[in-house]
Amino acid sequence: MTTGVQLGMIHSELEEIVGHDFVSVKEADKLVYSVDWFWLPQMWLDRGQRLQTLDFIVHPGSVEEIAEIVKVANSYKIPVIPWGGGSGSQGGVVPVYGGIILDVKRLNKIIDINEKSLTVTAQAGINGTQLEWAVNEKNLTLPHYPASANCATLGGYLAPRGSGTISTKYGKAEDLVLGMQVVLPRGEIIRTPKIPQHAAGPDFYHLFLGSEGTLGVITEATMQLDYLPEVRLFRAVLFDDLGKGLEAGRRMMVQRLEPTVIRLYDKKSTLSQVKKVLGYEFDGVYMVIGFDGDKDIATLQEKKAMAICTSLGAKDLGREPGESWWQHRYDFYYPPKGLHFPWMYGTTETVATFSDIEKIYYAQKEAIETTYKDWDVDYIGHFSHWFHWGTMIYSRFIIKEPPQDANEALQLHNRVWNTAMTAVLENGGMVNEHHGVGLKLSRFMRRQYGEAWGMLENIKDALDPNGIMNPGKVGFGGVK
Repeated sequence: MTTGVQLGMIHSELEEIVGHDFVSVKEADKLVYSVDWFWLPQMWLDRGQRLQTLDFIVHPGSVEEIAEIVKVANSYKIPVIPWGGGSGSQGGVVPVYGGIILDVKRLNKIIDINEKSLTVTAQAGINGTQLEWAVNEKNLTLPHYPASANCATLGGYLAPRGSGTISTKYGKAEDLVLGMQVVLPRGEIIRTPKIPQHAAGPDFYHLFLGSEGTLGVITEATMQLDYLPEVRLFRAVLFDDLGKGLEAGRRMMVQRLEPTVIRLYDKKSTLSQVKKVLGYEFDGVYMVIGFDGDKDIATLQEKKAMAICTSLGAKDLGREPGESWWQHRYDFYYPPKGLHFPWMYGTTETVATFSDIEKIYYAQKEAIETTYKDWDVDYIGHFSHWFHWGTMIYSRFIIKEPPQDANEALQLHNRVWNTAMTAVLENGGMVNEHHGVGLKLSRFMRRQYGEAWGMLENIKDALDPNGIMNPGKVGFGGVK
């Protein structure tokens, strides 16, 4: 427990590092930085409950300042929580043990755009959309288009191993990063090689991808760019059966047609989300497919994909419903068309091989709908990030009239998540595909990894012996 005297000393030391104007202890700031897009802390706030607040919000201006802040935190054994844009949905920045919020958005510079190697090196606090605008000026793109791009940061792309809308062709954020600068938990500043594929020992930079600030602070990254495509072609089709849609997507992937997008909505999502956002009243399983790049190649790839779809009984809806989806793809997640209070909701997404994914969908759907039928729960899902070996399901539960009592709501929320994750883990899925683990899924990590979890704890102890880095997240414990 940090005493008042110690907090005063810490405050002084932090001001010496970054300056008076870049340390805040205002109650309003503490409240803002105590929540992200995780439903539970937002529910506590909505119900007028007292939130666990932090001690300081610090805005460093350099990697050297971050290193000094971490050293101070180690001296006092006070938590440090890296903060990018605050757009996470997993409680990854919720200060469950108080401490220092390390807002990195002042580290927002582009260091280099290499037009020969097609790379960009930038500081981790840069806004995703602003970074994209900058490389667009050179006819380039960082092909990671998450729905959070307008508020997320480059470091926020990497810390939870995020996926973007066009990851099916270009890969996840972790596939686009070539090297990183990281401040370790004891203040050392390291750089990983900018060559990610080699035989010079293990690629240790993978430790920081998915660690969500528990093993260090990502302060800079070199990312792979691509040329802006000559064309982007979108089309929509309608299946009468989810299994046929999944099989169509599988064939496109294993035949290496390189779709930019495959977005497959189950019947309930088609009738609810697609209708609500795009205005179409389709009765079936709605699929959007997209191809980009050279016009001739993309046209041929689309032709072959359409042949697969029609062979499985799909109805061609034409270009307009596909292009409309592309233009409004982010509207699904923002007001007024996204999920919102007073509803209780959660995205229980997972990823698995083609042989397991449909089984997981029905197991999760049955478990949630059966167990919580008295709450009139809705279960919907779409399949949105595809690989040559499998795909992910962006599944959701929605309870429109949850308990008003905060503690009852918390218990119901966590029971639904227990049910959902048990169905995933018992049927070959992963705890998460791209939102990360955070606080929300932390308790499932030991079940996910079994005996291997002890190895990860040993790595955590070796790098962060005092346990100060984002404690209570990704399965790790508190400050020691």
